[in-house]
Amino acid sequence: MILPIVGYGDPVLRKVGEDIEASYPNLKELIENMYDTMDNACGVGLAAPQIGLAIRLFIVDTAPFSESDDLTL
Repeated sequence: MILPIVGYGDPVLRKVGEDIEASYPNLKELIENMYDTMDNACGVGLAAPQIGLAIRLFIVDTAPFSESDDLTL
């Protein structure tokens, strides 16, 4: 599911994120949704506060930076 991305100035972006554990509710689904959201926005990274959650969670897609013979520049 693609989640809404909050804009500059949103108060959640200034909050200190809470630490979370592997038992955080629906963590796997949240991470999958964050990847969908990041891909939809043509991004390479996304932090939970950018989707309105004041938790410490960040995802990154390193594929665009990997070395591969399949890449043409």
